[in-house]
Amino acid sequence: MTYEEAKKQYLDRREKTNAIGLGFYLNSLDVETGVAPSQSFAYRSKQLEVLSGIIYDMTTSPEAMESIRVLAENETEDQALLHEVRLAAEQAEKLAKIPKEEYLAFNALLNEVYPVYVTAKQTSDFSLFEPYLQKIFDYNRKYVNWVGGEKQGYDVLLDEFERDYGQKEYDEFFALLKEAIVPLVKEISGKKLQFNDSFLQYEYDKERQLEFCEYLREVCCFDRERTVMLESEHPFTTNNGSHDVRITNHFYTDNLSSSIFSAIHEMGHGLYELQVADEFEGTGSGGGASLAMHESQSRLMENMIGRSLPFWKAHFPKLQSIFPKELEGVTAEDFYKYVNRVEESLIRTEADELTYSIHVLIRYEIERAVMEGKVEAKDIPALWNRKYKEYLNVDVPCDKEGCLQDSHWSGGSLGYFPTYSLGSAYAAQIYRAMERDLDMDTVLGGENLRPLADWLKEHLHRYGASKFPKELIRIATGEEFSPRYYVEYLTEKYRTLYGI
Repeated sequence: MTYEEAKKQYLDRREKTNAIGLGFYLNSLDVETGVAPSQSFAYRSKQLEVLSGIIYDMTTSPEAMESIRVLAENETEDQALLHEVRLAAEQAEKLAKIPKEEYLAFNALLNEVYPVYVTAKQTSDFSLFEPYLQKIFDYNRKYVNWVGGEKQGYDVLLDEFERDYGQKEYDEFFALLKEAIVPLVKEISGKKLQFNDSFLQYEYDKERQLEFCEYLREVCCFDRERTVMLESEHPFTTNNGSHDVRITNHFYTDNLSSSIFSAIHEMGHGLYELQVADEFEGTGSGGGASLAMHESQSRLMENMIGRSLPFWKAHFPKLQSIFPKELEGVTAEDFYKYVNRVEESLIRTEADELTYSIHVLIRYEIERAVMEGKVEAKDIPALWNRKYKEYLNVDVPCDKEGCLQDSHWSGGSLGYFPTYSLGSAYAAQIYRAMERDLDMDTVLGGENLRPLADWLKEHLHRYGASKFPKELIRIATGEEFSPRYYVEYLTEKYRTLYGI
């Protein structure tokens, strides 16, 4: 097969795979946003199993494997295509090692499990989810045996979510965080920030919360013509290219800040997808470079931008105009202190920046034990509760606020959670680089974040997934990745905030 023949075959197949992917994308949206009727899942599962089989056959056929091999072994001036096909070759080789019947059965399972998970969470009944979770654990254990080469066990999964990051790297990373952050948490423990908390006594109307989130669209440069905001049990971002980006949120009448910071977080993810260069649309490089790189963008927007004092000095008046009675007498400084207070908490997505990585560490240690065969699904609630007591000194009252709070396992994803903390560390280093080029107080206090969005597009977003994360960090910051920026950021912020 000549290079040109291989390229034509590969591009034709990629176009068909993308088209089939639209079906999976729309189905996932239907299910996770509650649009699909509950009785539709069985038939949908059969249809999606057929589509999964088509993808499997298209990807692992001898012709497909040969075309990818030819492209991957030939140097070309199109470096983005070469990067893409080399990754595609790795992925195709892995897929070919998975027995087709196992692959289809697992995809069918995932098509069934999400509504079960939602019911289990809403009723705080882990027993409903347990048999499905055990099957997910079992499949992941078999998967790493099928596809493992130089990497084995949990390292296989970790590397798939963040290339060149395994247990060794994450162990060192979390050890650094524990060494630097745990003492700071203990030093802050017992100290209370003084602010007007009168607004905590009120209920906050969902529609008015949504009004403020719509206002944040303009602030965060979240293009209305290419985006949609929906509602789901667990907020998420998904997309079909850079012209169809959708985020979801969840609204709690007793927690005003939850929907606000979920919106800012997901818009950070969404902005990344919106700003990938048009040349990568429809290619394997047309999206974020990795899970941790994606999390760097959401955590950057949510925490370093959205929890800053200049940001709230600029936008608290709008929030106050929407909730005039509830926020009467409350200042931007009061709200800033409220959303940055440090406290032991149950919910990862609601956790303060300082203790957030401890929530992630708990999940990392549980997943590692699962992949080592030391923990089964039935053990999860008790283990989860024990670790929360040990690490955060909180008692978990129910499964809904404990091991059912995150949806990731229901999607089959083990190895995802550590990228949240790594992404936060990426974000701190990227933020430091932005400070060299931009007057951040002026940018954060502006009507919108356009200068920041433009900087991110130029230095990071436009590359999509055409380069590996470590190279992107070098491009964006001029340095190799270093977690010390994250430690410095947290230490400086919270020592200043708490006056220690």
